[in-house]
Amino acid sequence: MDTIQYILSPREAYIAERQWRVVKRSVDARQRELRVHLTVLVDEQGKPIAKDAPIPLYEAPVFQDVHQAEHSAVIIGAGPAGLFAALTLIEHGIKPIIYERGKEVSARKRDIALLNRNEGLNPESNYCFGEGGAGTFSDGKLFSRSKKRGNMQRVMELFHYFGAPDTVLYEAHAHIGSDKLPTIIKNMRECILAHGGEIHFETKIESLSPFTSHLSPIILAIGHSAHDTYRMLATEGVALETKGFAMGVRAEHPQRLINKLMYHSTNVEYVGNASYSLVTQVDGRGVYSFCMCPGGHIVPAGSEAGSCVVNGMSASHRNSPYANSGMVVQINPEDIPGDDPLRGLEFQESLERLAYSEAHNSQLSIVNYQLSTAPAQRLKDFVEGRASKDLPACSYLPGIVPSRLDLWLPVHIGKRLQQGFRDFDRKYPGFLTNEAVILGVESRSSSAVRIPRDPETLESISTPGLYPCGEGAGYAGGITSSALDGINAALAISKKCAEE
Repeated sequence: MDTIQYILSPREAYIAERQWRVVKRSVDARQRELRVHLTVLVDEQGKPIAKDAPIPLYEAPVFQDVHQAEHSAVIIGAGPAGLFAALTLIEHGIKPIIYERGKEVSARKRDIALLNRNEGLNPESNYCFGEGGAGTFSDGKLFSRSKKRGNMQRVMELFHYFGAPDTVLYEAHAHIGSDKLPTIIKNMRECILAHGGEIHFETKIESLSPFTSHLSPIILAIGHSAHDTYRMLATEGVALETKGFAMGVRAEHPQRLINKLMYHSTNVEYVGNASYSLVTQVDGRGVYSFCMCPGGHIVPAGSEAGSCVVNGMSASHRNSPYANSGMVVQINPEDIPGDDPLRGLEFQESLERLAYSEAHNSQLSIVNYQLSTAPAQRLKDFVEGRASKDLPACSYLPGIVPSRLDLWLPVHIGKRLQQGFRDFDRKYPGFLTNEAVILGVESRSSSAVRIPRDPETLESISTPGLYPCGEGAGYAGGITSSALDGINAALAISKKCAEE
């Protein structure tokens, strides 16, 4: 079968998408009039094939029974890298044994609800740790700029197989939503268990020694916030190195304003709320938006007491009145003095503690003390270097207090952000407004540590049998690239087992 592309109005595309078998969809906002590009399957006569035609969307996975499998592999971490590694191992007849420091996804939701109400932080069960990893309650975008890591479409197919909507198969910037992902994650877990895999929740790995004494390979899929695990690895002699990362703030605008700037209209009935992707260069460093969440919320993403970390999320309908995005500055290893491979991590932590201190030392926060209160400043006030007398409404449930982020952010971050916002406003006049607010700090956009591995075998260069993968290993950045890296690690193990 062939395909054909249509360029349609949003309403026309909305109707067509519900009638035809769509294989690709993207929104084109380059002109004043919004258009939607649809690529659809057509038959021999060039007629679009119906959406419900009995044509398989893809080849479904075939999972083997691994209850009594000859080979097994340990997986540390049940985020996207760990879960997709487990599913791939089962496809190849290898038994996965997963250890996850956090709770299963339903219990994790309850801990997150307590955190949002300022009723306490569980350091092992929060927005960072638990079944599904950090991405589960952090928007659920299925998008990666990397095209060379492997079969990205297969990742989308597996998400669809376990319950994601058809749109993940063809949307240019596919999105599931933090309200839908928990069910999909649960379905993956049930599949793993039904076919003979093991999952051990609330089991934090304090040492690799119990595992390295056995012959089973270890997939290390810890996520980028497992700072204590990095320190354990360093103590046990696993090779680590500092890598580039990014830090900054999270900016929130009224969604109606973003719709007007990006789509030239506030009428988004048929296309949904607008997103943006912004990048500029300031003094030799990239300044860019990260994890943009249209119709979303800002959430407390710290995993340690006495620190303030913010992130963003969107539910599947993306229908909140706010649009938020990380706004971060590129930081290179040479920007941080010393030669300790964990110095980037320690820099992250120092700024998180400073943000917490700034939130809880202000006059207002003493009166309205809240555990996860975040320091905030109106956007234009930040750029022009003045205090915000008050703050706009904000989606961040634990609450915000006025703070001079322009004064306490490190100069190499704050000054670049100020110029970056000016650059973004030149591209989209009206972006720089005091209707917007920034919160500190956005510090977990990527790992500050890499665990070096052999490019062919994917094994740690220092520890045979250890397969570092995903965001925590420094080889991925987001749900899809992490999932694909986990798949690649599992395929490397399968290949090795086949050669034995």
